Order: sequence, then structure tokens, then C-alpha cells
Amino acid sequence: MKYSSQLFTAASVMALIASPAFADEAAAPSGGLTEIVVTATKRETSLQKTPISISVMDNEEIKKRHVQSLMDLGDGAVPSLRVAPFEARVSALTIGIRGIVPLDANQPAREQGVGIYIDGVYLGRQHGINAALFDVARIEVLKGPQGTLFGRNTEGGALSIVAKNPSGQFGGRIQGGMGNLGSHNTELHVDLPEYKGFAVKIDAITQYQDAITKNPMAGQVGWGYYDRKGLRAAVRWKSDNGITNDFSFDVSQDKNTPYYSQLLNYNPNGCVAGAATAACTLPGTNYATLTGTVKALPSIVQINGSSLMRTADIGVPQQPSVDTTRGFTNSLKWKVSSDLELRSITAWRRVTATQWDNSGGAHRVPVYSASGSFSRYSLANLWQSQFSQEFQAVGTAGKLDYVAGLFYFNEHVSDNAATPSSMVWNADGTAATVNTNVFTNPFASIDRASEVWSKSYAAFGQGTYHFADNLHLTVGGRYTRDQKKGVLHMFRNVNYDVNTAVAAANGYSPLNKTWNRFNPMVTLAYDLDSNVHGYAKFATGYRAGGASSRTANYLAFNPEDVKSYELGLKSDLFDRKLRINLAAYMMDRKNSQVDVSSIQTDSATGTSINILKTLNASANTKIRGIELDVTGKVAEGLTLTGSYAYTYTHIPKIYIPETGVWQQFYIVYTPRNAASASADYEVPAGGAGAVMKFHIDANYSQSTQAFDQFATHNDASLVFNGRFAVADIPVRDNGQKLTVTVWSRNMLNTQYVFRRDPSNSLPGSPTTSTVNGSINNVLGDYGNFNAPRTFGIDASISF
Repeated sequence: MKYSSQLFTAASVMALIASPAFADEAAAPSGGLTEIVVTATKRETSLQKTPISISVMDNEEIKKRHVQSLMDLGDGAVPSLRVAPFEARVSALTIGIRGIVPLDANQPAREQGVGIYIDGVYLGRQHGINAALFDVARIEVLKGPQGTLFGRNTEGGALSIVAKNPSGQFGGRIQGGMGNLGSHNTELHVDLPEYKGFAVKIDAITQYQDAITKNPMAGQVGWGYYDRKGLRAAVRWKSDNGITNDFSFDVSQDKNTPYYSQLLNYNPNGCVAGAATAACTLPGTNYATLTGTVKALPSIVQINGSSLMRTADIGVPQQPSVDTTRGFTNSLKWKVSSDLELRSITAWRRVTATQWDNSGGAHRVPVYSASGSFSRYSLANLWQSQFSQEFQAVGTAGKLDYVAGLFYFNEHVSDNAATPSSMVWNADGTAATVNTNVFTNPFASIDRASEVWSKSYAAFGQGTYHFADNLHLTVGGRYTRDQKKGVLHMFRNVNYDVNTAVAAANGYSPLNKTWNRFNPMVTLAYDLDSNVHGYAKFATGYRAGGASSRTANYLAFNPEDVKSYELGLKSDLFDRKLRINLAAYMMDRKNSQVDVSSIQTDSATGTSINILKTLNASANTKIRGIELDVTGKVAEGLTLTGSYAYTYTHIPKIYIPETGVWQQFYIVYTPRNAASASADYEVPAGGAGAVMKFHIDANYSQSTQAFDQFATHNDASLVFNGRFAVADIPVRDNGQKLTVTVWSRNMLNTQYVFRRDPSNSLPGSPTTSTVNGSINNVLGDYGNFNAPRTFGIDASISF
């Protein structure tokens, strides 16, 4: 099955949530494209005839693009899907669809805007999701609000990862490879034969890469390094009375370091003391004058805004961050009759994340001084556990296909964070020494520590009524009740549990909120003929509220809600040699959660401190878009695909009471224009069944913002990936086959800044007692370049 952007029926997707559908391919007309079929409610449904926009990347496409983890989708393989690390760290990925992209879902009391699912199980945190992918059947990107089907936190859509289940027949694959940057990988996938109704599948995987940017400090790991390991075991049991039970256990460990943050320029806004200028103004402020002096550039610091530094200018202490995930899933299906199946999905998962990253030198932190401390060492720990239970009934009654269910989710998560300075400037500013206090007691001063308990209850139902062979109406609704309790244990090294007077002076109050939502969905689908299908859809979704642990008062914020209106048209033309799918949508988001950096007085010390609070925008955020997907089989063995996404976003200005300014905010990592194209050619290699496969893809993204407060843009990007494989070479008469692959990601070594931070090139925030802006800490923009060209060779034997 080729990578495609297709459309699902709403009823099919509901069943897919409970039990991921098995995608199959029906026979196509001679020389035409295969029809993609999903088996979701024990009915085969053509994706071309059903009205939900979705992109599917199957196992073969994952191999072609050498996608080892979700981070590899950050090049824009699916234009509507955006994947980026949180700041420079890959421990927690930012996932966005159709302009719903949260900047900071790293906090325990804050939720993501796109639901991430593994085998139908919702993941409450975005931590640990960059682990190595197991033997994946496919990755599905459901676009647009999925509030009726998936529930809360799916405003932009859902990303569903579906693993291969045990087949019950003996077989498997052994794979190994190596590449540049010291990379190597191994995989073992074994299917055991069925025994008394039981079938077992075991997957083990390792992935390793040396640092991209070298750390000059001896014995310290560099930047862009990873070391991933994972193990998954799955058992399927089938009975004679229509019961199928799938149980799986998985554990993964991901050791990684951030991308290097390098100084891109020096005083790019021309800041000087005197009258404030438009260029040298921090957003949300209204300076009268600028005071101070721009920092002199230390001789040891290099400026490079054109290419990735392969050796850092300043060596710093650093060790890998470690993410460990584990969990089990039990999916029980009972085929009661030919028209009814009952399902139960029970899951428990746990994430432990320890963050130890020092992603830059003096230019990375807001403040440095000669003979003073610098180089912000970001230390953080997060512990999360979750339990979920879902029941579904999937059936047919006459002309009605229906799904009904109940859902329960329980999560406990806690974190702490510290940011000590790991280095000290020498008096001449040309060299540095290690701040030994970081090693003796790195968490001597805790910036923040919090703990959150969340519970979610939901009841949902959805039905598709077929008025005629070509007219279908789908109506659904979901009622959700969310309960969230949270406490801020520490802030700026003050223990709020003990120092209640300081906590009260800072206006602190624990989080204790309950939200109720009903999310409806209506879709009208009409088949113009057997090859052309259209639909009109109204859908809703919402993201739960929370509180910001980066504020002294643990400032709470409300949920945000989205309404979506969508029109879609799909067609198979010229004897199914050309497939064109088009979707256009309008989304209005109410109470958008936006982050505001500002100054707050710390009652414990009386000093002004930087905080990050989350506000709800009073006016509606507008998101508009068009998506086009084209697949053509232009010749025997040659297939071309292309996808394009146009996304317009606008958040109305928000009034900031501390400064009396109306401030403009932006949606991050959302290009106005994005596109992806690929070409695949297959030709027999000899007469023994071997096949030569050629693949190339190109992925374009217009420049975007990386921070919702700054208009500063990242660079546009155009990245090419390629692969050549000789597959299915017979090794023995017993069916063993060899595949040898040569691959390259970013094969033209395109270099672009995917994250540009202007916070060190603008004046500091004014305090409440003055409207002057200090430029004493102005140095320049710092940022992160994408990964350089990687390449390698893999070999696998299937048996």
C-alpha cells in the first residue's frame, strides 16, 4: 500500500479507536491504483468512499523514508502534520495537525492538542514518544477535530500508531545496518506458530547515533546523540466461540542529547541606549527609553547563522537525558453475532523522563557576565502513570451502522526542575571553568516542582444511516467529564507545602477544576458515481484546561474549544490510474491557550522574576486550510505522489494588563504552505523474484514561528530523502529472502534553522515600577539547525 491521504467513514474510525483496523488492498483494474480498504467494524470499507480526512503511512513507506522514530516525520512527509522537539530537546516532541500546535505541553497540568495513540490507547504525555518504532503496520494521521470519536485533546486530530499483531504462522525478519555518524541499528521480529489457539510475536530493536556536534569538554557527550532500545511481546488467543484476545507488553529506553544551540548573529535589532525603537522592543511592552549597554561578544563565542556547527565553541558538562516507557494493553473482542461485536480495551502505561541537557554556552542563557556564571544546565525529572478502560459495541441494524461506548482515564504525573549555571567565566572572558556545585548537588535549588491527578469519563455514540446506495448521514456525540487536581510543591526553591505564608503572598492556590463537554459531529456524504465521492462535515473538539507551574501563583486557565466545517471531494480517474483528493476546512477556536512571558515579583525575595503564564484569548482564533493529495500510476512500476497543505492562522491581539499593551500572538510550527512529493519505481531483477526498488521524496515547508510571542521566523526548508533496494533475493529453497538497502536522509545536506530564539536579542521586560527597557543582556539570536545528511546500508533476511 503506497503512502496516501485518504478518507474514512466516521463509523469506521470509531471502531478503529477501539481496535485499530486492519488495512488491506483490494484488486485494482489492470495497471491501476489499488483500492485501499479498512476492516474496522467487520465490514470492508473503501477509503475513497468514506468521509474523514486521513493520511496513512504504511510499513513499506516507513522503510522507504527510513523513519526510525516520530522525529523523522519532522521533515514534512505529511504536510498537515508538524513534528518538532520541545526547544532543542527530543525528550518531548511537539505534535501539531492543521494549526493546532501547543508550544509548551511539557507541564504536568497542561495538555496537548493532538491525541497520540498506540494500538488504540491514548498517551497522556508527549514525553517518551520519540522512542524507537517497533514493527509498525502503519501510522495514521486523522486530520481535524476528533472530539466525538477520541474525546478531549484532539482538536487538531489524532496520530495513531498501529503495530503488527501475531500472525499465528512461523516467520520473521532479522535486520542490521550501519551508517555515518557512527550509527548502527538492529532488529529482530519473530512470529511463532499458533499452538492451541495462542500465537506469539516478539519484536526487539536498537538504534544508535553518535553526536552531531562535538563537545570540546573532554569526557562529555555532544549534541544530537541518541541510543534507543525497545522490546515488545504480543500474544493473541482465539476461541471457537468468536472471542479474540490480544495482549501486548512493551518497554523502551531512549537516551538522547539536544540539538546544539548556537549564536546566529550579534545584536541583530541594533539596540542602543536612548529612545526606544520599533526593532528593539520586546513584544507586549511599550518602552519609553532603553538603558544599559549591549554585551560585548566574548572572544570564545563564535557567530554562525549559516551552517550547523560540528564542534561547539564552548565545552560544557552534559550527560544524556533518559526516557523510559513501559506498558501493557489487553484488547478483547467478542463476535456475538454477524451484526454485533463487543470490545474491551484495558491499558496501563508509565513514563519516566530524566532531562540533563546543556544545549549551549553563554549565548543560550538570558544572563552571563565576565567572571560570572553562565551556561544554563536544564535538569528536570518527570514521572507519569496512566490507566485507561474502554468498552465498545460495534454493530449493524438494517441500514444503520453504529458504535457506542464508555471510556475512563486516570493519570498521575509529577515533575521537578532546576537550572543551575554549569560554567564560570575567567576574568579575561576567553576561557571557562566548571562550576563544581552543579556536580556536588545539581538540584540544590529547585525552580519548580508540581503534581497533578487527572480523571476523565466519557460516553459516546455514533451511527451512519444509508438512505440510499449513494447517500449516507453520520451523526455522533460524546459527553466528557474531566476532573483535574494539582499542587505546586515548590517554586524558586521555596517549599509551598511548608512555607504557606510565602505561597499565600504569591497568590498561590491549588488546582481543583471540573469541566464538562458535549462534542457533536454530523457528516453528509454523497457518491456522485462509483469513482467520485463528496462530503460535508461539521465536527467539534476541546482541549482540557490546567495550570502553569512556571508561575508563582500556579495560575489556572480554562479549556479551549474548536468548531470545524469541512468539505471534501475524492476521485479515481482514468481507470484508477489517477487519484485526487481535496479537502477545504474552516476552524474557529474559542479561548485559545497562549503563553505570555512576563515579570512577577517574588514575595520570598522581593526580586523580579521571569515567568511563563498561560492565558485564554478572548476572541476566536481563526484557522483556514486546503489539503490536496494526488497519486498517479504513470507507467508500469512507476508511481508518483504529491501532497499540499495551505494553512492560515490568526490569533486576535490580547490585552496584557501588566503593560497595558495589546499583544499579537502566533501559532508555532505551522507553515502557510507545505508540500511533499515522491517517486517510486520497481522493476524485476532477474527471474528469481527479486525486485529493484527506487525511491526519492522531497519535502518543503515555508518558514514558521517557533514562539507564540515573537514574530521572528525560522528558515524555510526543502529536504530530499532517497533509497535504493534490491528486495526478495532468494537465499534458500525454504523461503528465506534477502533485502539489501542503501538509504540517505537529507541527501543534499540542506541546512536550515528550525528553531530561532530572539529572547537574547531584545531588551528585558520592564518592571511594574518603570517603563524603561534594559539592553544589558542583549547579545543575539540563538537557534538550532536541522540534522545533517545521514546515510547508510541495511540488510535484512526474512524467513
